[in-house]
Parts: sequence; structure tokens; C-alpha cells
Amino acid sequence: MTGFHDIRLPFAVAIGAVGGPQRRTEIVTLLSGREERNSPWADSVRRWDAGPGVKSLDDLNTLIAFFEARRGRLHGFRFRDPIDSRSCLPSLMPSMLDQLIGTGDGVATEFQLVKLYASGGESWTRTIAKPVEGTVVVAVDGVEAVVPVDHATGLVSFSAPPAEGAAITAGFAFDCPVRFDTDRLDIALDASGAGDAPSVPLVELRL
Repeated sequence: MTGFHDIRLPFAVAIGAVGGPQRRTEIVTLLSGREERNSPWADSVRRWDAGPGVKSLDDLNTLIAFFEARRGRLHGFRFRDPIDSRSCLPSLMPSMLDQLIGTGDGVATEFQLVKLYASGGESWTRTIAKPVEGTVVVAVDGVEAVVPVDHATGLVSFSAPPAEGAAITAGFAFDCPVRFDTDRLDIALDASGAGDAPSVPLVELRL
């Protein structure tokens, strides 16, 4: 049975991964030469190649064991993006004011962790489903609130609904849910005897 294993790809391998967000844009060129552009995807999908992260025989053996335990593409797992894994800039530590995750209405008690990407008056909101345990800090109108967080879904649950109009904010570190995008590892030794895995593709999962 397919599933998700709540384990992270070892960072020694992940740190050298190459990749990032991918979007899909359909472009039609009109007779006038102008373009009509449309995106059938509401959200981006992240893809990486973890092959460049394999630097030694130990790394290679760690990767093989991880790949075999996930049964190739069968089971998903956590991946720490070396570039984008916090609610704030990489040079900062997460703060309870980093991200607005909701506004109280006097009824709702659950709020989803999200991260806003904004530039030039435009923005996109990313759902964060795999926060890192022990890193989530939450505030209501700027006052820290100690509330349960589901680290498998990214849901923050209050025992009583926040007041109407209250700003619910949070800071956190997070992983990305991914799976291997191959059922085969091509591995070898390079000229110096070090491990080499030319390509280990990963693709983000929608959970």
C-alpha cells in the first residue's frame, strides 16, 4: 500500500540538491503575434535532483538504504529544501509574527500553516503541511499562544476560537513532502573511488 513515511531524507545528501518550484503555463500565439497565457495549475510543484548531494561512499550507501526502505516511488517522505525551509528569510530564526495564517471569526478553532510569497503587489500562498516538530510558534494579536500543532498536516488547533478580527500568526521551520521520481538508481564510483549518483529526482507531493 502506498503511503507517507514521516522521515526526512538525510541532510548530508539533501544539502547538495538542485531544483526549485515548477509552474505550467500554456501559451497561444495569436495571428497578431500577441500571446494569450493561461496556467492550469493553481499551485507550483517543486522538483529537485538530489544526485549532486552524494559526495562519498557513505552518502551513497545512506541514499541506497533510504531508497530501498521507501520502495522507490512507492512511499513519500520529508525533504528539507536547502534554500527554502523557514517561515522567514534563511538568515533569520522563525518568529511568531512571520506569517498570517488566519483571522479569528469567533467560531473557527483550526488554522492551516501557510507561507506567503509576495513581490510587486502580487502574491501566492503555499500550504505548509509538514512543519518541523518543536519549531512552531503561534501568536494571537501579537501575544504568544501555546496551542497544539499537528506536524503531519500543519493544522494549528485552539481549544477555544480566537476572537473575531484577531490576527493569528505563526513562525516555523518546515519540510516538503516528496517522493522519488524514479524506481531506479544509477550509481557508480568515480575516478577517485568516491560515490556517484548522477541523478536522483524528487517531486513534491500533494497530500
